[in-house]
Amino acid sequence: MVPVDSLSFFVIIIESIFKFNSVTIVMSIIIDLDHSEAATAKMANALENHLLQATQIIETQLDAEIERLEKLDDDDLEVLRQRRLEAMKKAQQQKQEWLAAGHGEYSEVADEKEFFDTCKRSKKVVCHFYRDATFRCKIVDKHLAEIARKHLETKFIKINAERSKFLVERLRITTLPTLCLAKEGKTVDYIVGFDDLGGTDEFPTEMLEWRLGRSEMINYQGDLLEPPTDKKKKSKSSKIFGRASKTKNLRDDGNSDSEDEDW
Repeated sequence: MVPVDSLSFFVIIIESIFKFNSVTIVMSIIIDLDHSEAATAKMANALENHLLQATQIIETQLDAEIERLEKLDDDDLEVLRQRRLEAMKKAQQQKQEWLAAGHGEYSEVADEKEFFDTCKRSKKVVCHFYRDATFRCKIVDKHLAEIARKHLETKFIKINAERSKFLVERLRITTLPTLCLAKEGKTVDYIVGFDDLGGTDEFPTEMLEWRLGRSEMINYQGDLLEPPTDKKKKSKSSKIFGRASKTKNLRDDGNSDSEDEDW
């Protein structure tokens, strides 16, 4: 019997694994070794540890090679490229559909029929109920015009409350300005006056944008948990250009609560 040291023994075992790919042959080598029972047990434990380590190394190298091949595979790269192109085409097509439906601009609907038609064509609609004599409505106009250009995913319109009595009654609008927020032909929320916007006429456009994001009417990119400004004034009215502006009541029933309505 030829003496075998631990290093040579390990080499023999590894060579046996790769050459014959059989644990049976490896075990036969152990049996043929002329060692005591204790030495054989010790060697068997060492062999088990070496086999485990060798297996782990091989698995790691194999996983790394598979990952590399997957990244370099032309077919896989082509599939990913095609998916990306399809997503870009769909996004561009959606943008064109929005523009064709008048998204990207803040416009006025002439009557209630046009209002209903708009809500049928667009999934998300923000409608401003206004009156010419109400100064705060002009403030809302300025902010909505800016937001409409930025958020093509939503249609922004306004309608004269005095010429749309049916809608005013049905939606229970009692205060001007009021924004009616609708999704898929159903009202989901209202923004009444400026209370939700800091209670001041000088609220920034970002505040209204944040409030619309809270109702999921636009794709808001900021923090929905915190408003963009903490400068909230206690007064619900303030002076602009030297004049005081107050919330205008369209009806005097004193009830400003709103309910979701199917259109």
